[in-house]
Amino acid sequence: MKSLKEIHKIREEKRKELDLRVNTKADTREKHILVCHGTGCTSSKSPEILKRFREILEEKGIDNVRVIQTGCLGLCAKGPIVIIRPEDTFYAMVTPEDCEEIIDTHIVKGGKVERLLCRDIDGKMVDRLDDLNFYKKQKRIALKNCGVINPENIDEYIAFDGYLALEKVLSDMTPEEVIETVKNSGLRGRGGAGFPTGKKWELTRASEGKQKYVVCNADEGDPGAFMDRSILEGDPHSVLEAMAIAAYAIGADKGYIYVRAEYPIAVQRLQIAIDQARDYAILGKNIFGKNFNFDIEIRLGAGAFVCGEETALLESIEGRRGQPRVKPPYPAVAGLWGKPTLINNVETYANIAQIILKGADWYSSIGTANSKGTKVFALGGNVNNIGLVEVPMGTTLREIVYDIGGGIPNGRDFKAAQTGGPSGGCIPKEHLDTPIDYESLKAIGSMMGSGGLIVMDDTKCMVCLAKFYLEFTVSESCGKCTPCRIGTKRMLEILERLCNGEGEEFDIYRLEKLAANIQKASLCGLGQSAPNPVVSTLKYFREEFRQHAIQKECKTLECKAMAKITIDPEKCKGCGLCQKHCPVNAIDGAGRDKRIINQEKCIKCGTCIASCPFHAIGN
Repeated sequence: MKSLKEIHKIREEKRKELDLRVNTKADTREKHILVCHGTGCTSSKSPEILKRFREILEEKGIDNVRVIQTGCLGLCAKGPIVIIRPEDTFYAMVTPEDCEEIIDTHIVKGGKVERLLCRDIDGKMVDRLDDLNFYKKQKRIALKNCGVINPENIDEYIAFDGYLALEKVLSDMTPEEVIETVKNSGLRGRGGAGFPTGKKWELTRASEGKQKYVVCNADEGDPGAFMDRSILEGDPHSVLEAMAIAAYAIGADKGYIYVRAEYPIAVQRLQIAIDQARDYAILGKNIFGKNFNFDIEIRLGAGAFVCGEETALLESIEGRRGQPRVKPPYPAVAGLWGKPTLINNVETYANIAQIILKGADWYSSIGTANSKGTKVFALGGNVNNIGLVEVPMGTTLREIVYDIGGGIPNGRDFKAAQTGGPSGGCIPKEHLDTPIDYESLKAIGSMMGSGGLIVMDDTKCMVCLAKFYLEFTVSESCGKCTPCRIGTKRMLEILERLCNGEGEEFDIYRLEKLAANIQKASLCGLGQSAPNPVVSTLKYFREEFRQHAIQKECKTLECKAMAKITIDPEKCKGCGLCQKHCPVNAIDGAGRDKRIINQEKCIKCGTCIASCPFHAIGN
């Protein structure tokens, strides 16, 4: 147990010790080797890298270097990542075999391992993290500590103003003042719908009842999304602190974090953080001696997408099958066990401490008129710099894809981006300059969602994309209401016919009618938004649907049943490269003869197209 005075002492002493983490001019002989220990880098042997650095330093008797595990640094495409501070040197794609060279060259001799320096998308070798284009347009608030601190060390969190916001609200602010600060900041829920956070807190506080609960929704189920996971892995205490602040504001003494069991690293670090906070008396009874009691428990989800819907999540916490409840009443009035309950997602909570410390005006100065602050995106798909990004609201899609994401691999053209996952929609090329905020995305038929952003190049079939998301929705539907359970299944059957070359033009009308009915009649928000990927692709790529339905053609070759690859005899030079690379020997011809594709053998893999230097092969 730590007193408030002891925590202040930890903050002061530890911050001096860790100044080199954020100050490249820190006056110190000590160096810190930061090794990314998020899920992505962990899967690429970062635990072995961490272990190997420590072994080498011990073998060589080097005692002025510390090796630190951190959360996700963001640039997942370059992982495993190693940063050496205070000089901020960025080493990319490090292997355990590289560790000794880094120690000998960088730590002992004061040089740099040139071959491991990160090559930026423009081809330039970059030796400092802040000089990478990937980071230049980002502003990290929710991700402030990710990649900076050891997430399993509460002292490091305290050193960077951790739990200072909680101390402030308990010492100097009334619950009403806390809520007013959150309201004035303009923070909106980052889980998808964008409901004003302060308003939700106000409604929960106003609800009658002695027992109230605070819940963190960490059930991140969108395909390609890993924002909440990365925050929990890299800065779990920020969520605990925010939940405690929320509990004080609404009058709760109990909290639950509902996190999917498929996030083992996040679950482990959350439990470590909770245990540490209890040991320091930051969770439990009489926190900071202020007659405020609050504690948190973890509840594991089994991976059901529908449990991301707040009332289905509550059902699951209570031990029942995760199915949405009829609303109203809303959780703010009748949530867990019928008691008033506040639910926010991980990213929403990750902003709270900074808002309390820096003020509502500071936060509301970032972003757009109606969408304040920053947004974290999991940037994936056909983009060079796959990773985790945090940008001010209002940043355009073009800036995210090209300036931060580094553009499309292999020089291909941008075709579309999917935001909001199975509940979102497609953004086509003509809307690349759309600001990313709640209103702008809604205006073009998409939505923010929790923050998955999947980029697609011109090789992707949009009918296939719509089918992919409907397959996911049908599989994950809880089945409670008929429109979602049956309607999405019928939509999927139509899309399957179109992709198999068995559709008809009237199927397009059927899709639109079904989508409209499902949107109007489904019980919960997930069912109501399930048709969105189909609706938006139909809106912007209708001609592709018509080609599938009428011409029975798929120009991208993704729909194998309709793909027919041919060789243009006018362009073919008889070089035989296509024949050499064909995996099923489906190309006929010899010598300098024009080559011909045997359609019965062809598996439409596209290898011949890629191998032809004369662009003579297509569909």
